[in-house]
Amino acid sequence: MRSPRTLEVWRLGTVNYLKSLKIQDKLVSERKAHQIPDTLLSLQHPPTYTLGKRRTDHNLLITQSELTKIGAELHYTQRGGDITFHGPHQAILYPIISLRSIGFGARNYVETLERSMIEFASMYGVKARAGNKCETGVWVGDRKIGAIGVRISSGITCHGLAFNIDPDLKYFEHIVPCGIADKEVTSLRRETDALLPSEEVIHKQLITCLAKAFSYDDVVWKEDPSVILDTKDV
Repeated sequence: MRSPRTLEVWRLGTVNYLKSLKIQDKLVSERKAHQIPDTLLSLQHPPTYTLGKRRTDHNLLITQSELTKIGAELHYTQRGGDITFHGPHQAILYPIISLRSIGFGARNYVETLERSMIEFASMYGVKARAGNKCETGVWVGDRKIGAIGVRISSGITCHGLAFNIDPDLKYFEHIVPCGIADKEVTSLRRETDALLPSEEVIHKQLITCLAKAFSYDDVVWKEDPSVILDTKDV
């Protein structure tokens, strides 16, 4: 009989991208040392473009000066995946979890993240699907609604997923999203006739779907984000 599994969730609001990287690095080190349980960061970023470790700069279609003009940042990361956009009105989840403790490989992990978003979309009558071959993330028809880019180090995950609630989709016009040309990006707002609740509720619903997909027995909602946001190390 397995031991009960708990996921601790920090709801952080809007966090600068570089600060979120430092927080993740700290939590990954603590998870490797068994100092914390599996942990999830739920947040949003100011307008930010990020590139994965393959450095596909050609999929960024505007210059640095144009980035400044539209108020967006550009950051290079060590995650998998291609270029993507993070911004307001996205649900961004960064799981810091031990794959070894649940017997997951990288593929199974990514497929479970996809399943989380698909299950969440179905709550609003949106029929989403995993991408076809060479298509990452989650799609509604040929329109992408959720992106995935992960890093796994010594069996511990970081980075994660971004689900479009109602972001300004014009930001996606400045990139080839995830390196896939001639495909649209969409949002929950565009794909459903349902009245959407607050974004806080949406984040919580998506987290609940993720916790269910990974078979957690309990979700602990941490109430004071300043505990990790204000840590001197980050």
